[in-house]
Amino acid sequence: MTIHHHISDELMLEYASGSLEEGWSIAVATHMALCPECRRRLSQMEAAAGLLVEAIEAAPASAQDNASWAALRQRLGKPSSRGNVEPRPAVLPEGRNVPEPLRSYLGGSLDTVKWRALGLGAYHHPIRTSDAATTVRLLRIPAGKPVPEHGHRGRELTLVLCGAFRDENGLFGVGDFEETDAEVEHQPIAEPGEDCICLAVTDAPLKFRSRIVRIIQPLLGI
Repeated sequence: MTIHHHISDELMLEYASGSLEEGWSIAVATHMALCPECRRRLSQMEAAAGLLVEAIEAAPASAQDNASWAALRQRLGKPSSRGNVEPRPAVLPEGRNVPEPLRSYLGGSLDTVKWRALGLGAYHHPIRTSDAATTVRLLRIPAGKPVPEHGHRGRELTLVLCGAFRDENGLFGVGDFEETDAEVEHQPIAEPGEDCICLAVTDAPLKFRSRIVRIIQPLLGI
């Protein structure tokens, strides 16, 4: 497996700092589980951050500082929808299994997913998280078929798990990662021969160009 499209430096830095919501973090961590290059980049960022922290001269702590630190330690002991989901280095084994952390969210492999028809020939499988800021789902696009042309009202992260798709930004195969935002309008088309299955994370409904699709969009939930 050769990965051509990787996580941007900006998104990687958000992940390294622990500032990503759970939905974004799932996509980033699952890509890194498949991508040695991005794991290496993350390690370099974390090492650089550690050197910067060590270089900061410590000042005597005030009573207010101590109280803030105690409050922070208490918060760290509580579960939160914000923060990193850890990647676990892996490759896709036989049986269309997916790596952690996504496998735990699915409860099995791609072969056990219960798909729901989206209309337009596509299918989806919503993934439950504790993160109210993002929507996480698997998308299945039939081989050779397009997704309606659309833009975005926010950020969208897409990770290919099976098959491939092509859009205005190039060809995306297994392990490839696409980041889009409100400035991007595209029409992904699944490559012939195999359905394309992707992990997709969004924080706002899509902006479809087709009037008919816009009318039925509330029913589709996208």
